[in-house]
Amino acid sequence: MTFPVTEHTVKTARHTTGYLACGAKDAPLIVFVHGWPELSLSWRHQLPAFAALGFRCIAPDMRGYGRSSTYARHEDFAQEEIVADMVELLAALGRDRAVWVGHDWGSPVVWNMAAHHPEKVVGVASLCVPYLPTGFTLETVVPLVDRSIYPEAKFPAGQWDYQFFYEESFDKACASFDANPRNVVKALFRKGDPSRVGKPAPTSMVRMAGGWFGGGACPDLPRDPDVLTEADMEAYAAALTRNGFFGPDSWYMNHKANAAYSKRAKNDGRLAMPVLFLHGACDTTCETMTSKLAEPMRRHCADLTEGIVQSGHWMAQEQPVAVNAALAKWLATKLAGYWS
Repeated sequence: MTFPVTEHTVKTARHTTGYLACGAKDAPLIVFVHGWPELSLSWRHQLPAFAALGFRCIAPDMRGYGRSSTYARHEDFAQEEIVADMVELLAALGRDRAVWVGHDWGSPVVWNMAAHHPEKVVGVASLCVPYLPTGFTLETVVPLVDRSIYPEAKFPAGQWDYQFFYEESFDKACASFDANPRNVVKALFRKGDPSRVGKPAPTSMVRMAGGWFGGGACPDLPRDPDVLTEADMEAYAAALTRNGFFGPDSWYMNHKANAAYSKRAKNDGRLAMPVLFLHGACDTTCETMTSKLAEPMRRHCADLTEGIVQSGHWMAQEQPVAVNAALAKWLATKLAGYWS
């Protein structure tokens, strides 16, 4: 059976969340959480596929994005606030728990759901960003950089240099994106390039270059049809033009608050539920193939399954068949009792 993807909104006293839904309303629930600078639309290949397999699939626009509320203060984009949005969404759906799937900045959100609200998490899956029990913070990730690629003298922050640029030059970073969101979408959403593996990522040179795009305007590159259709590109561009980049970029401005939040996780940050992590073989920013970035996850997850997808960072859009297959296999083998 084919299910339509429909638009919905949840409004509470503290926040409004727009979301996409697909599948039978009473079916087992999967919540798909997007990252920077995406939309619920990022899961367009997953929603109908898993609805057809018997799930109720929900993909929210995260705060600062799409049809969800945005705010004027950096601290309103801390993980604790965002996780509270997801708890409210789950309650509004009339559910007690779900399988949570995240990508990029959506991954810390689903990891935090699992660490702080394990009773609401049947299983948790992440694309590209592994579980970091001390938080997805600069203090956590910089010591895990692969120094064979990023010698400390030249690349002290490794591929995470761009996150320091937000902290040091937020207005400049934001302005470079806001100047032409359509070009930004075309420049960012590109398939993985195997020839870049093992070489410094562009994100490692942002401060050195004086900013994103060398400190100037985003170049007008051709759209990559292996990741985006024309319609997809226009949808992203319209939403980012309407909302601006202040909200999305502010997710990077809460490292201290997010670290403090991680310290309050239940069970000392150990995850007991089934966990799936998918590595991007050609993801040079969230690089997990040779660096130590995934090691804390391996130490803190009791039931971890790992897989490798031959893709860059935009895994769910570049290689949807491989991602869907990995998710379906994990659901069938680790969560068979939930999938019924």
